[in-house]
Amino acid sequence: MGAFAEFERSLIRERQREGIEVAKRNGVYTGRKPKLNAAQVAVIRARLAAGEKKTVLAHELGISRETLYKHLNAER
Repeated sequence: MGAFAEFERSLIRERQREGIEVAKRNGVYTGRKPKLNAAQVAVIRARLAAGEKKTVLAHELGISRETLYKHLNAER
């Protein structure tokens, strides 16, 4: 019985993966929008160069430090 359940689950996951691929190709499945735009990241870089702390900047923008790091690393 357990083997049948595992097999069925693998089929479900395969169909799900195929559906997501089709949706991405159609532009429907785009994911979450970025919290910061390029202009905001540029301002953050300038403020960091001036010596401000990342924790303070993240708190002011209402984002986590991890999100801040992600945007800073993505722009490189």
